Amino acid sequence: MPGALPPLSRFAWLSIAAALATIALKLAAWRLTGSVGLLSDALESGVNLAAAVITLLLLGVASRPADESHAFGYSKAEYFASGAEGALIIVAAAGIAWTAVDRLLAPRPLEAAPLGLAVSVVASAVNLAVARVLLSAGRRRRSVALEADAHHLMTDVWTSAGVIVGVAAVWATGFTVLDPLIALAVAVNIVWTGVRILRRSAYGLLDRALDADDQRAIGEVLDRHGRPPVQFHAIRTRQAGSRRFVSFHVLVPGEWTVRRGHELLERIEADVREALPNANVMTHLEAIEDPASFEDVELDRPGGPAR
Repeated sequence: MPGALPPLSRFAWLSIAAALATIALKLAAWRLTGSVGLLSDALESGVNLAAAVITLLLLGVASRPADESHAFGYSKAEYFASGAEGALIIVAAAGIAWTAVDRLLAPRPLEAAPLGLAVSVVASAVNLAVARVLLSAGRRRRSVALEADAHHLMTDVWTSAGVIVGVAAVWATGFTVLDPLIALAVAVNIVWTGVRILRRSAYGLLDRALDADDQRAIGEVLDRHGRPPVQFHAIRTRQAGSRRFVSFHVLVPGEWTVRRGHELLERIEADVREALPNANVMTHLEAIEDPASFEDVELDRPGGPAR
């Protein structure tokens, strides 16, 4: 279809290709220099590869259409992808810290530092370019999995920058303990990134409300339609991967015909979807004069005898 957006899986394949390239480059830099900092950088790229593969698989699941057993679709699979990535980041940090402590207890001089650093700079440039592409696509398509992958790659870029500075300092000063100390700092930075990604994934699985900008957009639509005698309540929102869900009740005079009320709801839903692309909008029409219309404002409606 002309003008159609490329599938998200293309970006996951790009991430996989970048991870393979940077692993090869960083391992080459480590073999040239013997730097544990560069080795830790290469190990993190290995985590990037595993995370990119997981992201690819779960983006495929998330893109499945809704069916009888999953009436709201599979979009929450993206949170599992970002959560798995966060967990892998923390595991990689533990491995890096272990290697760094061993090298801290038994320091070794570095070899061929200039050449190794040059190779590492090329690897960082690859990660930076791919991270920017993934971050742009993730924000544009509201994909938490792609955004997590992009932030991971950006962390890799900053990590590599720190390692490069550390290796250069060791080469210039001969103070070999700087190499494992930088690697430990890298591990701490990676843990923080992993925790942030895990926290965001958990919030998504807990059906957190849409962000302030989206809430504001919904409010503006309702303000346009909410002139007396029309009112709204029970406004609820949630994010599920790249999809957004919005529901609310519309209160109108009981004397209105079904057709008139339905036409109003159709206009409101269309305006909300225009303001929030890829949003699922559900409305419920109620008579404003009926006290029962105000009994279901909360998520759980109070019990009582059937009417």
